[in-house]
Amino acid sequence: MIRHSDDPYEVKLPFPTRPLEVADGVVVEEYIIPPGKRQEVLEQLYLGDDVPSLDEELFDLHEGKTFKVRDYRVTWENGRNWLVSPYYPNSGGTVIDWMPASWAEAEEDEMDEWDEEDDVDDEAEDKPFDEDGTIPF
Repeated sequence: MIRHSDDPYEVKLPFPTRPLEVADGVVVEEYIIPPGKRQEVLEQLYLGDDVPSLDEELFDLHEGKTFKVRDYRVTWENGRNWLVSPYYPNSGGTVIDWMPASWAEAEEDEMDEWDEEDDVDDEAEDKPFDEDGTIPF
């Protein structure tokens, strides 16, 4: 394991970095992690005991999309390592925002419900009065 201290988040990893511009225009350092070390780094920085496999698909709450775990990123910001989603530059999702891939379907269902509610509201806006001329409340 790559661990250098009791807190793996506060010690820079032994990999080169490159600049990565994130959504707010800030430039952070992104580690360039070799494929053969990705599982080891994931195990080191993942929050929790149930570390996903690199082939697992997860859902990023911030981006609203799924991703393969192997595509994760690690940044060095504010004096610490951050395990982040591949969509981090766009929407800022970190490991605490990773959910089971099934959440993607749940979010789609929720969006469909919102669309159906919007359709009902649109119909009501088109007809501000009932057929008898009263306001429908």
